[in-house]
Amino acid sequence: MADYMNTYSGKKFFVLHPDMDSIDVVDIAHALSLLCRGNGHVKHFYSVGQHCINCAKLAKARNLSVELQFACLLHDASEAYMSDVIRPLKKDLPYYVEIEEQLLQVIFEKYGIKEYVNHKSVKAIDDALCHYDLKYLLNLDIEVEELEYIPDISFKNPMDVEKEYIEVFEQLKRELL
Repeated sequence: MADYMNTYSGKKFFVLHPDMDSIDVVDIAHALSLLCRGNGHVKHFYSVGQHCINCAKLAKARNLSVELQFACLLHDASEAYMSDVIRPLKKDLPYYVEIEEQLLQVIFEKYGIKEYVNHKSVKAIDDALCHYDLKYLLNLDIEVEELEYIPDISFKNPMDVEKEYIEVFEQLKRELL
């Protein structure tokens, strides 16, 4: 059995030994646009990619640096290579979390993000949007903070999300340089 995965772009990706050359935004955007938030337990398909776009837009609305906006866009990029695990389970999987953090560090380094992935602002945005998702995509009766940007949680075609993810990525990359 192989110790690598084949990516959408045709690369061989070694999850336990990632190298920057095998990381590709095309693979990230494609995979995240096809992964459903909440393990699929939402009103309609809402992708991790769309969530990440909303995170980057909320970071911009909060006047965070371009680097932190970029970090928000990429904060779930590891899931393109190792899928997602729901929060209640992830806390009991320390090895998964360790691999995820190592992979995110490689991804962030590749794209010039120096701020640590768990930066408090990135975490605050992810948490705020998680609560927003729970309220509006699961109809949970919970309080959510007032956001400076209203997230687009409408159903979107994954191909459109993939395209938008790459567009936002390219814009932030240009601004970061």
